[in-house]
Amino acid sequence: MLAAVVNKFGSPPVFGDYPEPQTGIGEIVINVHAAPLSPIVKSLAAGKHYTSTGGTGFVPGIDGVGTDENGRRVYFLFPKQPFGSMAKKTLVSASSVVPVPDGVTDERAAAVVTAGLSSWVALTLRAKFQRGETVLINGATGSAGALAVQIANYLGASKIIATGRDKAKLALLPANVVKIPLDKFADEALLRAFSEKVDVVLDYLWGEPASRVIAAATTDRGSGTGEPRLRYVQIGSIADETILISAGSLRSSGLEILGSGIGSLSKSELVAGAGQLLNAMPAGGFNTPIKTFPLSEVTEAWHDESNDRRIVLRP
Repeated sequence: MLAAVVNKFGSPPVFGDYPEPQTGIGEIVINVHAAPLSPIVKSLAAGKHYTSTGGTGFVPGIDGVGTDENGRRVYFLFPKQPFGSMAKKTLVSASSVVPVPDGVTDERAAAVVTAGLSSWVALTLRAKFQRGETVLINGATGSAGALAVQIANYLGASKIIATGRDKAKLALLPANVVKIPLDKFADEALLRAFSEKVDVVLDYLWGEPASRVIAAATTDRGSGTGEPRLRYVQIGSIADETILISAGSLRSSGLEILGSGIGSLSKSELVAGAGQLLNAMPAGGFNTPIKTFPLSEVTEAWHDESNDRRIVLRP
């Protein structure tokens, strides 16, 4: 079958022939219709992700949309290695698929879930978000952050605060979103935001932007009556992999730092979350800009560095 194949860590995959998958117990073959190219896919292909395993000669892609042997349209996660979603066919566990609602296109389902699942599970499972709470999204100008705004609104956030370096992209977010550009004035704006209480932070950046947010959240704390909880959910690390944080900022505040990803969540929880997100799509109207490429142009797609749209490959 035709597929994209990673032959060397750090190099783009090449388009060519690859053996067809054969099913084992509890496995099904999926005819792939749409395979999203997400940052985690690139990181895995470079051998840099914390879940990367040794060996090359594999098909990249951790999720997608296709049809099973009964013609049912499904979203799938975690193909069986060495098969990934960037091929005509892939192999998955029967427990790793969920149906795609009628009226939701293959490309939209693939793009929205790959970009929106991180915030959906971070809010519903890790933060245990409650309707009426305030959410701050650190890094809301990319496709994942912009979808996090849509999802927080759908789940009933009373107030949404968005940060980002790109003022023009921040301005495109809905009018009811409080926008804080990460410029020289951001620290004062962040202090004001946290003085009015923030319940959940979704962090896509880490690094220096996260240090600024945490500093604002923990400044002048230490009340004898106790400080309110602040669930800080770490999702991505676009800015840097590490930060400095003082011990006192943790002791004097209600800050709770949580991670959200494979490991802090089980694969079954992520699959279930994908199903919930898909079921909410018709009512929620979740959407993100999409650019599609035929699978034969995988190398060109790999070099597309845009972070405000999702790339979807069509086998």
